Amino acid sequence: MLPEEFVKRIGRQEYLDAAGLVDALGRPADASVRINPFKWPHTVNSYERVMWEPDGYYLPGRPSFTPDPLFHAGAYYPQESSSMFAGELFRQLAGGMAGLRVLDLCGAPGGKSTHLSSILPKDGLLVSNEVIRSRAAVLAEVVTKWGLGNTIVTQGDPARFAGLPGFFDVVVVDAPCSGEGMFRSEAAVREWSVQNASLCSERQRRIVMDAWPALKPGGILIYSTCTFNPAENEENIAWIRDNTEAESLTVTLPEGSTVMPVSHKGITGYGFHPGRVKGDGFFIAALRKKEGYGNNHREARKGTVKRSSAAYAIAEPFVVFDRDRLIALEDRIVALAADPGLFGILAGKVNIIKSGTMIGEVRKNAFVPAHDLAMSVRQKRGSWPEHELSYDEAIAYLRLDQMHAGNMPAGRVLMTYRGLPLGFVNNLGNRINNGYPQAWRIRMERQSGFREIL
Repeated sequence: MLPEEFVKRIGRQEYLDAAGLVDALGRPADASVRINPFKWPHTVNSYERVMWEPDGYYLPGRPSFTPDPLFHAGAYYPQESSSMFAGELFRQLAGGMAGLRVLDLCGAPGGKSTHLSSILPKDGLLVSNEVIRSRAAVLAEVVTKWGLGNTIVTQGDPARFAGLPGFFDVVVVDAPCSGEGMFRSEAAVREWSVQNASLCSERQRRIVMDAWPALKPGGILIYSTCTFNPAENEENIAWIRDNTEAESLTVTLPEGSTVMPVSHKGITGYGFHPGRVKGDGFFIAALRKKEGYGNNHREARKGTVKRSSAAYAIAEPFVVFDRDRLIALEDRIVALAADPGLFGILAGKVNIIKSGTMIGEVRKNAFVPAHDLAMSVRQKRGSWPEHELSYDEAIAYLRLDQMHAGNMPAGRVLMTYRGLPLGFVNNLGNRINNGYPQAWRIRMERQSGFREIL
């Protein structure tokens, strides 16, 4: 049962079909995934494509993704289809800009961050932040599996970014909200209240205004929620506009789209309403920061992190990264997601938990590859012996079960499934040391009759 106060309110929102929305929220949600084109360049013909996302597809049901090795290889990410519109809005408003610096302020669990990282220009940088430490660890895992290497993951309060005035071209705020768009979930309904929705509205304003100084003059704010509440959506955008003198931006909707433009006091946002669209409830809008509003210290100083020729010499046989981005941190070799100067500036202001791609480390004069390297699309395939796994073997690897060498080459070997890397092992002959991260170990048994998603 939907909350009575909620039902009454949506009946007063003229742009909503309240009866149709209530009916749609009583039916199961549509499952969807977004393909990683850098890992899975194959044509997908078996699923209906999401209208506003070239790499998005609806699934015929809601499968379990845990027993699918391709999920762990980063071939795709389960992302709600409505939220994929953030990518289309980004493409229309920021596409074609060189050297983009983007901040995803509320990045976990990683759907929008991996999406943005896929459509950034080659010289672009994404900083993906999460306040809660445990969720930041999940975000780092998702970014690692996606494997593009252009993302720095940070953990901290949005206010920390005020110390980087004018640093970012685009700031994305997928704001914590009252969750009305997910009312197909009983948990979302139980957690909702009028008071909580009001608190969310106030918190959303604080989050945006805390990070506002980090957006350069002329830069773009992309703001989204998964609720229908005007106080969290269009009213908040109008409030931000009024308090920053920003300009409301519009985009072109796909032909035949049933996405609803939502106008309020001179601003425009876009509403995704179940019953009208195939997806969950979602709202998104964009503002452009006024030129001359605030400081723009994009190159105020250079950081102190230096490139390492020794690190490049060790890593070069295995990866394709810009020489300037390879650094040594004690015995570890890292390919930074940004040039060392920019990275140093960020490191002095925010708590970085993932700086790019961990290549490996030197132990007793021997190079030990990191799991990041296995996941990276920048690794040089053929640098390591490879061993293709069956489905049962892939699940055993992901479970950290004991593996048998069989015809596996000796030494460091890259495990693959359907041609995609899953991680490393070290075949010592009498035993195999599994290099899959302990914290990522799956508990699920193999699934008899498992149906491939891709």
